[in-house]
Amino acid sequence: MPGEGEEPQAYDYNTVVLELKVECTVNSEANNRETDSLKKYHNAHVYAKDLVFKPYGQQVYEFAGEDAIGTTYPDILIAKLRPGQCIDLQAHAIKGIGSDHAKFCPVATASYRLLPSIEILRPIIGKDAENFAKCFPKGVIELESITREEASQHKSSYKGHEGEMKAVVKDAMRDTVSRECLRYDEFKGKVRLGRVRDHFIFSIESLGQWDSDELFLESVKILRLKCEALKSSLVNLTQ
Repeated sequence: MPGEGEEPQAYDYNTVVLELKVECTVNSEANNRETDSLKKYHNAHVYAKDLVFKPYGQQVYEFAGEDAIGTTYPDILIAKLRPGQCIDLQAHAIKGIGSDHAKFCPVATASYRLLPSIEILRPIIGKDAENFAKCFPKGVIELESITREEASQHKSSYKGHEGEMKAVVKDAMRDTVSRECLRYDEFKGKVRLGRVRDHFIFSIESLGQWDSDELFLESVKILRLKCEALKSSLVNLTQ
């Protein structure tokens, strides 16, 4: 950011300047008995939309017209004023990273988990299939009808069960890994639960500056740069 005596044009690549100049005055046209401050005074409430973008240097061309910088949520209340009070400020918005200060972090919460693995080792049929599906969140296990082809195959476990319902894994990603089915004796030896060790599921909640999917891609880029920097440092140490 420009210091005292420095030209703001020199920082047009990393600093956005916003100004706010507002003064609260009495509305001479308001009724003497008026109790609503918004009608009784001018500028009684100061909103985010009152911030004015002041471009410097190349910003005059980069952020002109529809591309001009403005507030994302213009109706956010900043302050309440009364006659004789005013706000005169200049705010410098800069782009930083979370290690500098938490306010620069674009992520609210981030977590990861491994993809659940559900393997049905022996057929689960009929009423057992219905109970098995209830052990998992909706959409994880699906019931399908046993076909004639499945029942007629040589040494098929479905022989004599044509038309009955069987349990199949539909979407293991929805599983919360409660392992509820292992509590019941009727499912022992019929199912194996685990996690896919090389399949990571990331959950990223954005604060709004970036879309969540973009945050992940950008973080991978930064991680790659850090790895390259570490590799370069190790090479220099060996020379």
